Amino acid sequence: MADRDLYQDLGVSRDISEDDLRTAYRKLARRFHPDVNDGDAAAEERFKQISFANDVLSDPEKRKRYDEFGMAGLADGFDAERARGGFGWNPGAQHSPGFEQFSVDGDLGDLFSGFFSGQRRNVPRRGSDVESPLDVTFLDSVRGAEVRLQLQGEGLLRVRIPPGARDGTRVRVAGKGGEGTGSAPRGDLYLRLKVAPHPIFSRDGDDLRMDLPVTVPEAILGARIEVPTPGGAATMTIPARSKNGQTLRLRGKGASRREGGHGDLYVRLSVELPEGDAEGLEDLARSMEPLYAGEGVRRKLEEES
Repeated sequence: MADRDLYQDLGVSRDISEDDLRTAYRKLARRFHPDVNDGDAAAEERFKQISFANDVLSDPEKRKRYDEFGMAGLADGFDAERARGGFGWNPGAQHSPGFEQFSVDGDLGDLFSGFFSGQRRNVPRRGSDVESPLDVTFLDSVRGAEVRLQLQGEGLLRVRIPPGARDGTRVRVAGKGGEGTGSAPRGDLYLRLKVAPHPIFSRDGDDLRMDLPVTVPEAILGARIEVPTPGGAATMTIPARSKNGQTLRLRGKGASRREGGHGDLYVRLSVELPEGDAEGLEDLARSMEPLYAGEGVRRKLEEES
């Protein structure tokens, strides 16, 4: 982990811009997403690597610390000033004239160390809270799920992801943070959710959006077709004479809402031309040309502009 190169994980240079970084991440995320690599453990591990790298490098403050200190700069409680030499080691630091370095050695050092550590142990103090990122799939965040975590010294831990959780949501796990002193309780563990992108759905608040390919006959004649939703396939009616880019709504098929119910799913139609005989398509286009009444389509556009 110490020698890990997050830029190499994403296959980018260290001077990459934010926009190019986002593009590189999305390309890799689509390729290695668990939803399109069902059961492929290697792809799942690669997806976790690129998600972690993007989480760090897309955050200006984290990226700055990583560029300066490497993986050590990402540790919980890391003190940049101390690492630079404000209270500790500083490469090339100069000492002011008239002052000498000193250290407490031998019995005197042991005396002070024992005194202060004993004093701290006798004062009950609640353990510190700990925050850690947690990668979750898009559908688990929308529908809610139970995930299992393996914490060092804790065994298997079950954590409930609330339905409708969003990227950045913090999930509290009571009593799994830092150890308390004396009789004081432990702190809490906060898991900050990092929601992976989905190859089909995108999110807009509690609503979801997707593009749906349809055939030319389905768009012209109308049809009833099955549409994927987070809760399973749903039947949707495509009205006759639907247009490319037209958006239809499936009520209650979006993300869960905190106050109850669900958002909606907005489906944008993408009319696809058939594959195959190009000459046949050209004949079909010529037969349809009279239906457009000459230049009427473009004349309408000019009138509205």
